[in-house]
Amino acid sequence: MGWPGRKGWAAGLGAALLALAGAVQAAGGIPAWLAAHEGTGPGQIAPVVLERARAFYLQKRAAGTVENPCYLAMDATRPNADAAGPLPRFYVICEAARRFAAVPAGHGGGRRLDGVADFGNDRICAKNFGTAEGSLLTAGGRYLTAEAKTGFQGYARGPGGQLLPFSRTFVQFDGEGEAANARARAIGGHAAELVRAACRMKAPGDPHADADGFVPVGQRVVYAAGRSNGCTSWAPQDAAMIEALIRDRPTTLYIYPEASDIAAVAAGRAGAYWNAGCLRAIGAPAFWPQATLGPVIARWDAAHPAVPRGPLPICRG
Repeated sequence: MGWPGRKGWAAGLGAALLALAGAVQAAGGIPAWLAAHEGTGPGQIAPVVLERARAFYLQKRAAGTVENPCYLAMDATRPNADAAGPLPRFYVICEAARRFAAVPAGHGGGRRLDGVADFGNDRICAKNFGTAEGSLLTAGGRYLTAEAKTGFQGYARGPGGQLLPFSRTFVQFDGEGEAANARARAIGGHAAELVRAACRMKAPGDPHADADGFVPVGQRVVYAAGRSNGCTSWAPQDAAMIEALIRDRPTTLYIYPEASDIAAVAAGRAGAYWNAGCLRAIGAPAFWPQATLGPVIARWDAAHPAVPRGPLPICRG
Protein backbone atom coordinates (compact mmCIF):
# COMPACT_ATOMS: atom_id res chain seq x y z
CA MET A 1 0.00 0.00 0.00
CA GLY A 2 1.33 3.44 -0.89
CA TRP A 3 1.77 6.54 1.19
CA PRO A 4 -1.68 7.95 2.14
CA GLY A 5 -2.63 11.57 2.67
CA ARG A 6 -1.94 13.23 6.01
CA LYS A 7 -5.53 12.67 7.29
CA GLY A 8 -5.69 9.10 6.00
CA TRP A 9 -2.34 8.29 7.56
CA ALA A 10 -3.36 9.77 10.91
CA ALA A 11 -6.61 7.81 10.93
CA GLY A 12 -4.82 4.59 10.01
CA LEU A 13 -2.20 5.20 12.67
CA GLY A 14 -4.86 5.76 15.33
CA ALA A 15 -6.51 2.46 14.49
CA ALA A 16 -3.11 0.77 14.44
CA LEU A 17 -2.28 2.05 17.91
CA LEU A 18 -5.52 0.63 19.29
CA ALA A 19 -4.82 -2.74 17.71
CA LEU A 20 -1.10 -2.80 18.48
CA ALA A 21 -1.09 -5.40 21.25
CA GLY A 22 -2.10 -8.29 19.05
CA ALA A 23 -1.79 -7.05 15.52
CA VAL A 24 1.91 -7.51 14.72
CA GLN A 25 2.84 -10.99 13.56
CA ALA A 26 5.12 -13.06 15.77
CA ALA A 27 8.82 -13.06 14.97
CA GLY A 28 9.86 -15.68 12.44
CA GLY A 29 7.01 -15.27 9.97
CA ILE A 30 6.77 -12.27 7.65
CA PRO A 31 3.08 -11.70 6.78
CA ALA A 32 2.12 -12.50 3.20
CA TRP A 33 1.05 -8.93 2.43
CA LEU A 34 4.47 -7.65 3.53
CA ALA A 35 6.39 -10.44 1.79
CA ALA A 36 4.78 -9.24 -1.45
CA HIS A 37 6.93 -6.09 -1.14
CA GLU A 38 10.21 -8.05 -0.87
CA GLY A 39 12.57 -7.90 -3.80
CA THR A 40 15.25 -5.83 -5.47
CA GLY A 41 13.04 -4.03 -7.96
CA PRO A 42 11.84 -0.40 -7.83
CA GLY A 43 9.85 0.32 -4.69
CA GLN A 44 10.67 -3.07 -3.15
CA ILE A 45 12.74 -3.87 -0.05
CA ALA A 46 15.58 -6.40 -0.25
CA PRO A 47 14.87 -9.51 1.86
CA VAL A 48 17.96 -9.10 4.07
CA VAL A 49 17.02 -5.49 4.84
CA LEU A 50 13.43 -6.37 5.75
CA GLU A 51 14.40 -9.39 7.84
CA ARG A 52 16.95 -7.46 9.90
CA ALA A 53 14.76 -4.38 10.30
CA ARG A 54 11.80 -6.50 11.41
CA ALA A 55 13.83 -8.64 13.81
CA PHE A 56 15.32 -5.52 15.42
CA TYR A 57 11.89 -3.93 15.79
CA LEU A 58 10.31 -7.04 17.31
CA GLN A 59 13.23 -7.36 19.72
CA LYS A 60 12.75 -3.78 20.96
CA ARG A 61 8.99 -4.20 21.16
CA ALA A 62 9.34 -7.35 23.22
CA ALA A 63 11.71 -5.51 25.55
CA GLY A 64 9.23 -2.64 25.92
CA THR A 65 11.68 -0.15 24.43
CA VAL A 66 9.30 0.94 21.67
CA GLU A 67 5.52 0.89 21.32
CA ASN A 68 5.17 2.62 17.96
CA PRO A 69 3.21 0.34 15.57
CA CYS A 70 5.56 1.28 12.72
CA TYR A 71 9.27 0.79 12.07
CA LEU A 72 11.78 2.18 9.60
CA ALA A 73 14.48 0.82 7.31
CA MET A 74 16.88 2.10 4.67
CA ASP A 75 18.86 0.41 1.92
CA ALA A 76 21.81 2.73 1.28
CA THR A 77 23.20 0.43 -1.43
CA ARG A 78 20.45 1.52 -3.79
CA PRO A 79 20.86 4.54 -6.08
CA ASN A 80 19.80 7.93 -4.74
CA ALA A 81 18.31 9.14 -8.03
CA ASP A 82 18.23 8.71 -11.78
CA ALA A 83 17.57 11.08 -14.66
CA ALA A 84 13.90 11.27 -13.69
CA GLY A 85 14.56 12.29 -10.08
CA PRO A 86 14.94 10.77 -6.59
CA LEU A 87 14.44 7.02 -6.14
CA PRO A 88 12.82 5.22 -3.17
CA ARG A 89 15.08 3.40 -0.71
CA PHE A 90 13.77 4.39 2.74
CA TYR A 91 10.92 2.31 4.11
CA VAL A 92 8.08 2.89 6.57
CA ILE A 93 6.39 -0.35 7.64
CA CYS A 94 3.25 -0.48 9.79
CA GLU A 95 2.23 -4.11 10.12
CA ALA A 96 -0.89 -3.50 12.22
CA ALA A 97 -2.31 -1.20 9.55
CA ARG A 98 -0.80 -3.22 6.68
CA ARG A 99 0.97 -0.16 5.33
CA PHE A 100 4.24 -0.15 3.42
CA ALA A 101 5.78 2.97 1.96
CA ALA A 102 9.03 3.39 0.04
CA VAL A 103 10.33 6.96 -0.24
CA PRO A 104 13.58 8.63 -1.34
CA ALA A 105 16.36 9.44 1.13
CA GLY A 106 19.83 10.98 0.80
CA HIS A 107 23.16 9.43 1.78
CA GLY A 108 26.24 10.98 3.37
CA GLY A 109 28.45 12.87 0.93
CA GLY A 110 31.71 12.11 2.77
CA ARG A 111 34.82 14.24 2.26
CA ARG A 112 37.91 14.49 0.07
CA LEU A 113 41.01 15.54 2.03
CA ASP A 114 43.55 16.52 -0.62
CA GLY A 115 46.61 14.30 -0.53
CA VAL A 116 45.49 12.54 2.65
CA ALA A 117 42.30 10.54 2.16
CA ASP A 118 39.40 10.37 -0.28
CA PHE A 119 36.17 9.05 1.20
CA GLY A 120 33.77 11.19 -0.79
CA ASN A 121 30.57 9.88 -2.33
CA ASP A 122 29.02 10.80 -5.64
CA ARG A 123 25.37 11.81 -5.78
CA ILE A 124 23.89 8.62 -7.26
CA CYS A 125 25.59 5.69 -5.51
CA ALA A 126 27.40 5.59 -2.17
CA LYS A 127 30.78 3.85 -2.18
CA ASN A 128 32.08 4.95 1.23
CA PHE A 129 30.43 4.34 4.60
CA GLY A 130 31.72 4.86 8.11
CA THR A 131 31.40 5.93 11.72
CA ALA A 132 34.26 8.44 12.01
CA GLU A 133 33.29 11.75 13.56
CA GLY A 134 33.52 14.53 11.01
CA SER A 135 33.46 12.10 8.08
CA LEU A 136 29.96 13.09 6.86
CA LEU A 137 29.35 9.44 5.99
CA THR A 138 26.32 7.20 6.39
CA ALA A 139 26.82 4.34 8.85
CA GLY A 140 24.66 1.25 8.61
CA GLY A 141 23.33 -0.51 11.68
CA ARG A 142 20.65 -0.32 14.33
CA TYR A 143 19.17 2.95 15.55
CA LEU A 144 16.34 4.24 17.71
CA THR A 145 14.63 7.51 16.90
CA ALA A 146 14.89 10.03 19.74
CA GLU A 147 13.95 13.66 20.34
CA ALA A 148 12.89 16.01 17.57
CA LYS A 149 14.17 19.59 17.56
CA THR A 150 12.88 22.36 15.32
CA GLY A 151 15.22 25.24 14.49
CA PHE A 152 14.77 28.50 12.58
CA GLN A 153 16.88 28.77 9.43
CA GLY A 154 15.90 32.07 7.91
CA TYR A 155 13.33 33.92 5.84
CA ALA A 156 12.59 33.03 2.23
CA ARG A 157 10.01 34.25 -0.26
CA GLY A 158 6.85 32.19 -0.62
CA PRO A 159 4.77 31.66 -3.80
CA GLY A 160 3.24 35.13 -3.53
CA GLY A 161 6.58 36.84 -2.95
CA GLN A 162 5.96 37.36 0.76
CA LEU A 163 8.87 36.70 3.12
CA LEU A 164 8.06 33.68 5.29
CA PRO A 165 10.02 32.21 8.19
CA PHE A 166 11.41 28.74 7.57
CA SER A 167 12.22 26.21 10.28
CA ARG A 168 13.47 22.64 9.91
CA THR A 169 12.97 19.71 12.27
CA PHE A 170 15.85 17.39 13.13
CA VAL A 171 15.08 13.93 14.55
CA GLN A 172 18.01 12.60 16.58
CA PHE A 173 19.02 8.95 16.11
CA ASP A 174 20.63 6.86 18.87
CA GLY A 175 22.75 4.05 17.47
CA GLU A 176 23.82 0.70 18.82
CA GLY A 177 27.00 -1.33 18.29
CA GLU A 178 29.24 0.16 15.62
CA ALA A 179 26.74 3.02 15.22
CA ALA A 180 26.78 3.88 18.95
CA ASN A 181 28.42 7.28 18.35
CA ALA A 182 25.44 8.57 16.34
CA ARG A 183 24.69 11.26 18.92
CA ALA A 184 28.30 12.42 19.01
CA ARG A 185 28.16 12.64 15.21
CA ALA A 186 24.83 14.53 15.35
CA ILE A 187 23.25 11.88 13.14
CA GLY A 188 19.52 11.96 12.59
CA GLY A 189 16.83 12.63 10.01
CA HIS A 190 15.49 15.86 8.51
CA ALA A 191 13.88 17.32 5.43
CA ALA A 192 16.19 17.83 2.47
CA GLU A 193 15.67 21.58 2.37
CA LEU A 194 17.33 24.70 3.75
CA VAL A 195 17.49 28.45 3.41
CA ARG A 196 20.62 29.61 1.63
CA ALA A 197 21.01 32.99 3.29
CA ALA A 198 22.17 35.85 1.07
CA CYS A 199 21.66 38.89 3.29
CA ARG A 200 20.40 40.04 6.68
CA MET A 201 17.37 42.15 7.30
CA LYS A 202 16.72 44.49 10.22
CA ALA A 203 13.73 43.10 12.10
CA PRO A 204 13.42 44.70 15.55
CA GLY A 205 11.16 42.68 17.80
CA ASP A 206 11.24 39.59 15.59
CA PRO A 207 11.52 36.49 17.81
CA HIS A 208 14.10 35.06 15.40
CA ALA A 209 16.35 38.14 15.36
CA ASP A 210 19.92 37.97 16.58
CA ALA A 211 21.41 40.16 19.30
CA ASP A 212 21.74 43.04 16.80
CA GLY A 213 18.13 42.74 15.62
CA PHE A 214 18.82 41.09 12.24
CA VAL A 215 17.34 37.97 10.60
CA PRO A 216 18.88 36.02 7.69
CA VAL A 217 17.08 36.17 4.34
CA GLY A 218 17.72 33.92 1.38
CA GLN A 219 16.41 31.31 -1.01
CA ARG A 220 14.67 28.12 0.06
CA VAL A 221 16.47 25.16 -1.54
CA VAL A 222 15.17 21.60 -1.78
CA TYR A 223 17.87 18.97 -2.42
CA ALA A 224 15.87 15.73 -2.29
CA ALA A 225 18.09 14.22 -5.00
CA GLY A 226 21.29 15.39 -3.32
CA ARG A 227 23.59 14.21 -0.54
CA SER A 228 23.67 14.93 3.17
CA ASN A 229 26.19 15.45 5.96
CA GLY A 230 25.77 11.84 7.07
CA CYS A 231 22.18 12.27 8.23
CA THR A 232 19.14 10.74 6.56
CA SER A 233 17.37 13.37 4.49
CA TRP A 234 13.87 13.09 3.06
CA ALA A 235 11.80 15.09 0.59
CA PRO A 236 9.83 17.75 2.53
CA GLN A 237 6.44 16.05 2.14
CA ASP A 238 7.85 12.68 3.26
CA ALA A 239 9.72 14.28 6.15
CA ALA A 240 6.49 15.79 7.47
CA MET A 241 4.80 12.38 7.51
CA ILE A 242 7.76 10.57 9.10
CA GLU A 243 8.24 13.26 11.74
CA ALA A 244 4.55 13.09 12.67
CA LEU A 245 4.74 9.31 12.86
CA ILE A 246 7.68 9.17 15.27
CA ARG A 247 7.29 12.38 17.29
CA ASP A 248 6.95 11.37 20.95
CA ARG A 249 6.69 7.73 19.81
CA PRO A 250 10.21 6.34 19.36
CA THR A 251 10.71 3.46 16.98
CA THR A 252 13.50 1.50 15.35
CA LEU A 253 15.46 2.28 12.22
CA TYR A 254 17.69 -0.27 10.51
CA ILE A 255 20.12 1.00 7.89
CA TYR A 256 21.85 -1.40 5.51
CA PRO A 257 24.78 -2.05 4.95
CA GLU A 258 26.78 -2.71 8.11
CA ALA A 259 30.58 -3.00 8.20
CA SER A 260 30.45 -6.80 7.89
CA ASP A 261 28.22 -6.55 4.80
CA ILE A 262 30.61 -4.10 3.19
CA ALA A 263 33.57 -6.43 3.89
CA ALA A 264 31.68 -9.39 2.44
CA VAL A 265 30.77 -7.57 -0.77
CA ALA A 266 34.26 -6.07 -1.15
CA ALA A 267 35.69 -9.59 -0.82
CA GLY A 268 33.24 -10.96 -3.38
CA ARG A 269 31.67 -13.49 -1.03
CA ALA A 270 28.83 -15.48 -2.54
CA GLY A 271 25.38 -14.46 -1.39
CA ALA A 272 26.40 -11.02 -0.09
CA TYR A 273 23.79 -8.44 -1.08
CA TRP A 274 24.36 -5.11 -2.83
CA ASN A 275 22.27 -3.27 -5.36
CA ALA A 276 23.59 -4.55 -8.69
CA GLY A 277 23.50 -1.23 -10.55
CA CYS A 278 25.35 0.65 -7.83
CA LEU A 279 27.91 -2.12 -7.41
CA ARG A 280 28.78 -1.82 -11.09
CA ALA A 281 29.11 1.93 -10.65
CA ILE A 282 31.35 1.93 -7.54
CA GLY A 283 33.43 -1.21 -8.13
CA ALA A 284 33.68 -2.12 -4.45
CA PRO A 285 32.43 -0.41 -1.27
CA ALA A 286 34.62 0.70 1.65
CA PHE A 287 33.99 1.09 5.38
CA TRP A 288 35.85 3.77 7.36
CA PRO A 289 35.78 3.14 11.14
CA GLN A 290 36.19 5.79 13.81
CA ALA A 291 39.35 4.15 15.16
CA THR A 292 41.31 4.57 11.92
CA LEU A 293 39.74 7.53 10.13
CA GLY A 294 38.85 9.63 13.17
CA PRO A 295 42.45 10.63 14.02
CA VAL A 296 43.14 11.43 10.35
CA ILE A 297 40.18 13.80 10.21
CA ALA A 298 41.12 15.38 13.55
CA ARG A 299 44.66 16.14 12.33
CA TRP A 300 43.36 17.52 9.03
CA ASP A 301 40.80 19.76 10.69
CA ALA A 302 43.40 21.03 13.17
CA ALA A 303 45.76 21.92 10.30
CA HIS A 304 42.97 23.49 8.21
CA PRO A 305 40.79 25.50 10.61
CA ALA A 306 37.62 26.95 9.16
CA VAL A 307 37.93 30.61 8.22
CA PRO A 308 35.40 32.64 10.23
CA ARG A 309 32.75 34.07 7.96
CA GLY A 310 31.97 37.74 8.21
CA PRO A 311 28.42 39.03 8.69
CA LEU A 312 26.03 38.80 5.77
CA PRO A 313 25.49 42.01 3.83
CA ILE A 314 22.42 44.02 4.72
CA CYS A 315 19.45 43.36 2.45
CA ARG A 316 18.65 46.09 -0.06
CA GLY A 317 15.24 46.84 -1.45
